[in-house]
Amino acid sequence: MRDVSTLLEALPYIREFHGRTVVIKYGGAAMEDPELREDFARDVVLLKYVGMNPVVVHGGGPEITAYMERLNIPVEFVGGLRVSDPQTVEVAKMVLVGKVNKDIVLRMNRHGQSAIGLCGDDGRLFQCERTAAPDGEDVGFVGRIARVNIDVLRHIATDYIPVIASVGSDREGNSYNVNADEAAGAVARALRAYKVLFLTDVSGWLRDPANPLSRISEASSDDVEQALTEVAGGMRPKLAACVEAIHGGVTSAHIVDGRVPHSIMLELFTDEGIGTKIRAAT
Repeated sequence: MRDVSTLLEALPYIREFHGRTVVIKYGGAAMEDPELREDFARDVVLLKYVGMNPVVVHGGGPEITAYMERLNIPVEFVGGLRVSDPQTVEVAKMVLVGKVNKDIVLRMNRHGQSAIGLCGDDGRLFQCERTAAPDGEDVGFVGRIARVNIDVLRHIATDYIPVIASVGSDREGNSYNVNADEAAGAVARALRAYKVLFLTDVSGWLRDPANPLSRISEASSDDVEQALTEVAGGMRPKLAACVEAIHGGVTSAHIVDGRVPHSIMLELFTDEGIGTKIRAAT
């Protein structure tokens, strides 16, 4: 009976989201745990089957770090951004495009929907500009996405699930490491997506980062902007991406605990949700 109730609870949301674009930033434990990887692939495939248009944007920070350590390349972060010299960018592209992206695509194909792997270089998808850390510190070849070629995505998303690795290039052909949260926000904004979800390793935006029970269930973009200067670490680019997406016309942005099995479904298709929902200011 519980399963029937869950389906009935999901029905109005499935109806509301039919034909809508949902951008999902994939990262954290959901990418590392084998069972969670399978859950994620099945969930995204199901979104496509029920008439939604999912677009996946992924990072792969832990794998990049692991390969850098194996190659004895120093690893450094500033303001949640990886400091990226040309060697670091080369490793990031190798790992994200050549390995992580194809692993995700293969899993989705295996679960019954055709996915296509892309990176920012394909079809000039991401045109980047060099950016700095939030405090102005130089972090090397870290890119801010200045333009998203949505024609590429719209063409592919009609029949396939786009899976996008977060690297890009500028007009001169220089390669950039792009923060995956920022990339997901830029894609959602460019597509005027209905929703954008960020999978992470905490229960949501926490009022007190040391207290996992202090999750903020809902906030406005104004609330986030006012608090942003006090936020540190990896949550800062997620919240900043949420605000940018909302300002770009996305209806709502969600920060969701990817360690929870089927977290996408629980956030999208239940009344209470499980993460933090950020909406436009009233």
